Parts: sequence; C-alpha cells; structure tokens
Amino acid sequence: MPKPIASSLSRPAMLCAALALGTSCKSVEPHTTPSDGTTAPPEVSTQETVTEAEAETETETETETPTRRGNSPWLRARVGDRVAYSFSANRKAMGRQQPGTVPEAAVAGVVTLEVVAVELPWVWVTLYFTEDGGAPSRQPMLARPLVVPMRADESRALEVPREGKQSTEQLTAAGRQWEAKRYLNDKRAFDGPLENRLYATTPGLLYLTNGLLDASITLSGFGMGGGSQLTLVEARQGQEGGTGLPPALARPWGPGTWFDMRMETEGTTSVLRTCQAAERGFILRQQATPPISGAACPDFAQAEAVPLEEAVLARIWESLDARQWPPAPEGLAAPAKRETLTVGTHRVPALQFETAQPQANNVRVQAYAADPWEDALAGLAHEARFQPLLDRITPNGGGTQLTDWGVWVPGVTP
Repeated sequence: MPKPIASSLSRPAMLCAALALGTSCKSVEPHTTPSDGTTAPPEVSTQETVTEAEAETETETETETPTRRGNSPWLRARVGDRVAYSFSANRKAMGRQQPGTVPEAAVAGVVTLEVVAVELPWVWVTLYFTEDGGAPSRQPMLARPLVVPMRADESRALEVPREGKQSTEQLTAAGRQWEAKRYLNDKRAFDGPLENRLYATTPGLLYLTNGLLDASITLSGFGMGGGSQLTLVEARQGQEGGTGLPPALARPWGPGTWFDMRMETEGTTSVLRTCQAAERGFILRQQATPPISGAACPDFAQAEAVPLEEAVLARIWESLDARQWPPAPEGLAAPAKRETLTVGTHRVPALQFETAQPQANNVRVQAYAADPWEDALAGLAHEARFQPLLDRITPNGGGTQLTDWGVWVPGVTP
C-alpha cells in the first residue's frame, strides 16, 4: 500500500529516514573551518560583515502592540540580513551490502538565507542553494530559490531543547570571533546517530538560524556510511530602513501554504490537509481534516515545531534521493506516459509510471510532475512537488492522490 506524504521537515523523521539508509557525517570533531568537500569562507569586507558590537547594541526589548508581541530579534530584521553556510552530504554502502542496495550519492555547495522584505509581523526570507563556484545547484530539489514568509511576533510558545553533552569554546567564523556552546549527542552505541551542533552564545545576526555556527550528523550501523554538514561562512547585516517588496509564493518552501491528500485504504476514503507556517526561526507543520468553512489553516497551536537550521539540514539530506528528474522507478511494466492531471483547479503536466507487482497480481501506478518547477505548480509546497501526485494500486484499489493546494498567508498570491 502506498504511504501518504510524510513530513520532510521533522528532525526526528529525517534522522529515522537516514538511519534506514544508514548514513553518517564526514566529520564531527570540533573544528572552525569547513571539512573536506566544502568551500572555504569567502573574503567579506568589514563594512558588510556584522560586528559583535553592532549585533549586541540592538534593542533587546520591544513594546507590545497588536502586531509586535514579544522581543524576538525577528522584529528587528532588516532587508539584506543574510547568512550563508557551506554544506555537504554523501552516502555509500559499507561492508557486505548487495550492490545497488543504497545508491551512492553526494552533494555540496553553499546555502544562503536572506531577508528580502519586512512588513511586520511578516519577514520574507529567500533560501537558495548554489554550487561551490556560485552557479545554481544542479540537484533537482535544490535547483531554484524558495520563499519563506516568517512571522516575527509571538503567537505561541516555541522551544525545542538542545540535546547532548555541552561544552564551551571560542572560534573564528565568517570573519569574526564567537563565543560558542557545543552540543554533542552520541547514540552510536545503539546504532543511533552522533549529532554535533555548535551555537553562538550571542547569536546577533545569526538569529536567522537560531545562532547556528556548525552542524553535522553521523549515523552508524546498518552497514552504511556518509554524512551531512553545515558550516557558517558568511554573516551580513542589511541597511536600516529598507522594507522591500514581498515576493509571490510561486515557489514556496512550505510555510504559508497548504495541500490536501486523499487516502484510500480498504474501501475507506479520507482527506488530510497539511498546513505549514514559520515563526521566529521555526518551521511549523500540522496535519488535520480540512475545515468545512473559514480559514484554510485556522491555527497552528498544535503544530510540530522544527528549528529552521534543522529543516535546512534535512532538506539537503533528502536531496540525495532525487538525483535526477523525472525519477526512474524500478521494474517498469511500460514506458512512462505523458498525461495532464487535474488537481483541484490546477492542470498539471505529469508523467505516469506503471510498475508490475507479480506476487500480488497488482500494478502500481504513480504519477509525478513532469517538471517539479512547472508554473502550473505555483503555490505548491516544495515537499509535495517531489512526491507522487498520484500513487495507487490496481485493480485492488487503495493509494494516495494530491487533490488540491493553496496559499493561506493573508494578502499573498502564488
């Protein structure tokens, strides 16, 4: 039975998925420079690089108003605020694995997060991946810039404890000195991950990623190897007073959008809506039955919260599973067919694959977007673009299908 789309932003889910594939990181020893396979920090002018004094002289309190609740640094965001990290991820089979069990894959480059508009309570951030030389990433899932509308004020309590053994240290990164705290969470004795995180004690401009300086994950067991890592290479502050123009949500990462999946199991049909948001450096994701009337996503009081930097790390890892597009399912019964799927009010060019399942006397039918960046998919969350639009079993029935999607941020169109 095909499974419904699962969260690609959840740190625990990402770790479990990676464990199933048996991955690990290139290096998790304390360091202050990018590990092999990543780029070295670029030269940054002193006028453009935020200094510790500039970061610490910012006002620490905010007067509470209907649109400015709390004292989050996101309330003081400037157009042009930017952080960049070198990244790498790779995986390979180890030991006596059968050839082809886990396809080897690797990716590396730079990921940049930049504030492009501020209209409180919203701060608009773009997220984009490039090759080491600056060209757009060739990895299908990382090939285009994504938009993240981030809510700057406080609508609910948000706290994700940092786990592991703690230690303090000093280091140089992105052209400045940092006081930092390291969190080392080692579960390798149980075939679990080794997680290494380094956070600035005074984040300053690193509010964009909750103060992250470096992150890596090593996964042990299951006869696999590999790794993923983020290392800070740039931190710049924008000019005071800029507002920018909020971009359209044509290519959203996820926050600000919703999508519906219909699931058929043993003759029972249900619809599940996935709503996504972002607030004060966290990605929020909630699934529920679509409301009969009113707002598409009424609230996010019970939504799962994942730190933005963890969501970025997870996305990089997941990109290893989409090294080419369209995908090439194994055991195809016939060549792919070009079709046009109707999804709500949208008509999407798609490729349909049929895979024989002789033991069950069934055929699995899957349809993927012919181009995951097609204009017809404007407003669709990134995760849903790279999942099957249709995934069902015939003739016995059962499966999943994308039935609709949209944007819920007030006053914004895809």
